[in-house]
Amino acid sequence: MQSSAVDYLPIAMMFLVALGFIIAVMVVSHMVGPKISTLTKQENFECGIKSEGNARSPVSIKYFLVAILFVLFDVEVIFMYPWAVNFKELGWVGLVEMFSFIGIFLIGFYYILKKGALAWE
Repeated sequence: MQSSAVDYLPIAMMFLVALGFIIAVMVVSHMVGPKISTLTKQENFECGIKSEGNARSPVSIKYFLVAILFVLFDVEVIFMYPWAVNFKELGWVGLVEMFSFIGIFLIGFYYILKKGALAWE
């Protein structure tokens, strides 16, 4: 079955309606919202706790490394979900491919452990 540009018209219309709604809400909130600016409103607010110190203080790179590693391994787990759903249809080929995927995953995890990326000092 061949698809034409007319088949994508509902998607384009939905995209335009969503974009129009976003723009309309932003314009209306800007026009209707309060415009009084006081010193209290300009002050930083963090969960009701009084701000202390400088926000520009250095943070250990280990924190960011662990966060990025978490996202990386979390995304790899997301790839396992469709495989688990289609396990029977994929058969032995799918099983071998998933074991190779998990093998590469474990090699990467072993490398991270050997480099000490998860070791806090």
